[in-house]
Amino acid sequence: QIDPKDYTFSGLKNETIGRLPGKVAGQQFVIQDCENCKIYIFDHSATITIDDCVNCQIFLGPIKGSVFFRDCKDCKCVVACQQFRTRDCRKLEVFLCCATQPIIESSTGMKFGCFQYYYPELALQFKDAGLSIFNNTWSNIHDFTPVSGENNWGLLPETAVVQDYVPLPSSEELKAVRVSTDATKSIIPITRGRRQKNSDESCLAVFFAGDYTTANARKLIDEMTSKGFQLVQTKEVLMKAEDAHRVFQQSALEFIPLLEKGPVVALEFNGDGAVEQCRSTINEVFSGTKVFVSESKASASQDVDNFYNFADMQMGM
Repeated sequence: QIDPKDYTFSGLKNETIGRLPGKVAGQQFVIQDCENCKIYIFDHSATITIDDCVNCQIFLGPIKGSVFFRDCKDCKCVVACQQFRTRDCRKLEVFLCCATQPIIESSTGMKFGCFQYYYPELALQFKDAGLSIFNNTWSNIHDFTPVSGENNWGLLPETAVVQDYVPLPSSEELKAVRVSTDATKSIIPITRGRRQKNSDESCLAVFFAGDYTTANARKLIDEMTSKGFQLVQTKEVLMKAEDAHRVFQQSALEFIPLLEKGPVVALEFNGDGAVEQCRSTINEVFSGTKVFVSESKASASQDVDNFYNFADMQMGM
């Protein structure tokens, strides 16, 4: 028999508390009436509601459904979820991975950054929660109750470091989780999202389903970012033959047979010379792997638009 008390943090003050990997195991969780606490859920869950919390620092591992913050203020969070929603909140700073468009309602002073976090169990927890590390619309916020002439939300500084917002756990029990907030180790690729692009040249690269899709995508990200290019957005999505014609145009026939194996992973890189660098990296590093890459700077921005317009429709954005 499941005891709800094991899945609730309520009425706590000035405490550091959490759950270790394996201890929540996909159940729902409730956090309420906590003040000045450090809270860490190092596991995957079904849904999480957070009510009436003040001045808390919160880490939430992958959430299969929604996380809902209500009547919270002055909280700093790291969150991975399918759906993100706030109501009647003020001054929340969130490093977010969200598969769908995040929604804020009657909330002010909200700031968002890209989720960056690592511990050894996290990749499997993402899988258990049915979340893709490549589907993260952290900066595409929908404000349900905009106020004319005011902005209820913005983005955290690009230089923001997770540890300055949500520090590593200090209690002996939680220290056993080998956490790293080093951006280069993050389980989620760190994207620019809606931030201003540095260049008018982007490049689209699409990997097809196979045993090494995730590893290949990460390898290309490492290669490109180490050369100073920026990862703007990533997406993992199923494609059909008719989608391939729309997105890959004249090279569609080459890729259609690969679509039956599973979802594709698409990456958009930005920077002067991105197309040439991306093509040469793929030729050198992935010579045996079929990858779609933009052919020229001229066609690349159309490739990016074609793919992400298709993907947004697929995901009901």
